[in-house]
Amino acid sequence: MKIVTGAEMQALDRRTITDAQIPGAVLMERAGGGIVKQLEAQYGPARGKTITILCGKGNNGGDGLVVARLLHQQRAKVHVLLLTPITDLSRDAATMYRRLVRVAGQGRIVRFRSAEQAQPILAASAILVDAILGTGLSSDVTGAYCEAIELINRSGKPVIAIDLPSGLHTDSGAILGHAIRASLTVTLGLPKLGLYIGAGIDQAGAIRVVDIGIPSAYVDEIESQTWLLTSDDMFKTLPARRPSAHKGTFGHAGIIAGSVGKTGAAALAAQAALRVGAGLVTVATPSSVNDVLEGKLLEAMTLPLPETKARTLARSGLDRILAFIQARTAIAIGPGLSTHPETVELVQSLMKHLDRPSVLDADALNALAGRASLLTECPTPPILTPHPGEMARLEVEATTQSVNADRIGTARRFARERGVFLVLKGARTVIARPDGLVAICPTGNPGMATAGTGDVLTGMIVGLLAQGVSAWEAACAATYFHGSAGDLAAQQLGQAGMLASDLIAQIPYALQQTNRT
Repeated sequence: MKIVTGAEMQALDRRTITDAQIPGAVLMERAGGGIVKQLEAQYGPARGKTITILCGKGNNGGDGLVVARLLHQQRAKVHVLLLTPITDLSRDAATMYRRLVRVAGQGRIVRFRSAEQAQPILAASAILVDAILGTGLSSDVTGAYCEAIELINRSGKPVIAIDLPSGLHTDSGAILGHAIRASLTVTLGLPKLGLYIGAGIDQAGAIRVVDIGIPSAYVDEIESQTWLLTSDDMFKTLPARRPSAHKGTFGHAGIIAGSVGKTGAAALAAQAALRVGAGLVTVATPSSVNDVLEGKLLEAMTLPLPETKARTLARSGLDRILAFIQARTAIAIGPGLSTHPETVELVQSLMKHLDRPSVLDADALNALAGRASLLTECPTPPILTPHPGEMARLEVEATTQSVNADRIGTARRFARERGVFLVLKGARTVIARPDGLVAICPTGNPGMATAGTGDVLTGMIVGLLAQGVSAWEAACAATYFHGSAGDLAAQQLGQAGMLASDLIAQIPYALQQTNRT
């Protein structure tokens, strides 16, 4: 699904109204219906609940007035706080105001005048709806709007934002002075870029997209290079499991990983590759830690290789590693390898031999710090999975802060310049491909900010590559289902106590369509 800027969405709205001749009021009605549906999906039937909708003067406020009318018809106890005089409402918003008054009367609609006046109304409400400011905001929020936003944020109530949290910049995700912290954002037509970057990640809460009937032909003509991964598309990428299949059908993943004290990273990657469906997995690891790794793995195989005195992979094992690569369907390099100078040299020498689908992570990326030009020697473009710190070491004159300040731009630029696929990990992981297309992953949660979850992602990617999934689809699908597995684990365990192994246990459930997120 395409992610759009505010200007692109406004152009789509105008074209739908003028060319497709769908009145703005009709789009508003569709928006209101979709918002109510998402409200009830999240918080249960509206009947009997006290719900307050705060409305501005524009179309965002008009959407809120539709929501108020529909909730009233659902037997909710509705209050509307208008932040503008009735005479200042936009044309369509004024139409929706009149429709609301005809159905519910004027008794439940009051003008917002101060926090002191509004606070008791909010305190008595079960749910608040933010319909204050929309996609056109470009300057800092002031006056009554600022006061209302701060009051909502202090209320402690669940907040549903319409289209995007009021006070958030549509394109950059920046807070324009003050912004709503939403529990749920119901965005209309297409997802907005600012919901997935910058402060938008924290302000938006859960995000749901509501179809309001923008013609698909118009959407197709938008030249957006940024997409949102969706459940339907990701499930389509998963390989079929035919009745006649055997373990060889689903490929043999090779993982070059591990060193003394870091066998856990190798084990997590191997288990994840198997859980995502790979038929066979073998881990190539330093000889002295091989027995430790075998003790951790039941279903995966291991291959002991020459090692340094520091018990890391040695340069002398190059020929055996090359033979190992040639005998595997797909390769992962990096989890727990260490940054021993000889191991770094070994990893660098492998680049020109990666003639099959591969993923580079962790210490394989550290081995390329300052040597990212070696990536252009790979016969087959690899997938890289850096976190922001590793990305900064790969980029010339980059810092972790500069990477996080422009995650999409950083990923897109590096993928283009180096001809690779890039998975820039973090909140709302960004996936980029050599032609500049970028996808954003909507799944995942802060409970995944724990040691080993990156190794799980590496294993999932190489597991899909081994099954014949293309590099782009494997990077996207593995990232999506990795996040889904984390979300399922969080539902069961809570976020604070999650371990990387908890994600592995949830991979089979994430891959079941009955657990779609």
